[in-house]
Amino acid sequence: MTSHPARIVTFGEVMGRLAAPGFLRLRQALPGALDITFAGAEANVAVSIASLGGCASFITALPVNPVADACVGMLRGLGVDVSHIVRTDYGRLGLYFLEAGANQRPSNVVYDRDHSAVSLTPGDAYAWDAAFANAAWFHVTGITPSLSRTAAEAALCAAREAQARGLRVSCDLNFRKKLWRWDPEVKPRDLAERTMRALLKHVDLVVANEADAGDVLSIRAGASDVEAGRLDIDRYPDVARQIVAQFPHVRHVAITLRESLSASHNNWGGMLYDAASDKAHFAPERNGAYAPYEIRSIVDRVGGGDAFAAGIIFALTTPELADPRQAVAFAAASSCLAHSIVGDLNYTRRPEVEALMGGSASGRVVR
Repeated sequence: MTSHPARIVTFGEVMGRLAAPGFLRLRQALPGALDITFAGAEANVAVSIASLGGCASFITALPVNPVADACVGMLRGLGVDVSHIVRTDYGRLGLYFLEAGANQRPSNVVYDRDHSAVSLTPGDAYAWDAAFANAAWFHVTGITPSLSRTAAEAALCAAREAQARGLRVSCDLNFRKKLWRWDPEVKPRDLAERTMRALLKHVDLVVANEADAGDVLSIRAGASDVEAGRLDIDRYPDVARQIVAQFPHVRHVAITLRESLSASHNNWGGMLYDAASDKAHFAPERNGAYAPYEIRSIVDRVGGGDAFAAGIIFALTTPELADPRQAVAFAAASSCLAHSIVGDLNYTRRPEVEALMGGSASGRVVR
């Protein structure tokens, strides 16, 4: 008998993504046409899980207008359950503008998301009982709490409600230094740490990139210099152990390991720490040692971390992939492939991920 996939619920903001065509800068592209899609960290995770063959539900608040209707229709068309999205007569659809970097010029994001519907909607406006019915997992990120005090309280409410119902809870720290402005009396980094520490008390899996633990929790990985693209890989298990020591409810810590040699050339991999065994597993490996994927011609790196989070969650809820070593290998391969796809969303299928895990990395045409 084939078991049904675990139902995974995510909560956060979905936005319109307006990207300059190709590698144009926004000042070059405007006035003119921009490529418009929809994206947002938690929505990205839900879409990726659905693409991999999982069962995903996304919760947010959106205004009642045709653009938001199109966003909901896109998510539904990609296999995501949208039945618990709250539609409001206030607020707006948030936006972000993107210019893709190349070589030594980094990508740049401009946010336009003040007064979005999700930033104005309190936690008790969502039907958590119905949303979490028959669910196994809940995922949120540090982006949603960064939007407003109301959104921070809603994210904390969601995590508490999920934990109370026995769901496993994951949180991607996802520090965004351009956000976290809703308390003018507190510096953004300090506001992030205070808020996220309260949220992490309810979390089983912490997801972070190579810098998030330092930015949010003041836990740093030895001599790593993220801006220089140099990571002290051997120190990341200690970062995970410190997170678990501070938050004893945490069972796993997953960290992406991005070495940014340029905007177009990154080394990419990940680590999954299992608290029960006190072991850290790295992927990908070659001859028993960590050997990151070399991504030399990045198509679009935005959303790569979300693809990694989705891969970890999907693997940990899929019995044949749930071993930590398998889980991180699956997540690293899935998120590596996401760098080859335009847009935030990862349209990668499970057989493609498993082919890369098995060594099929030549990119030959599949006929």
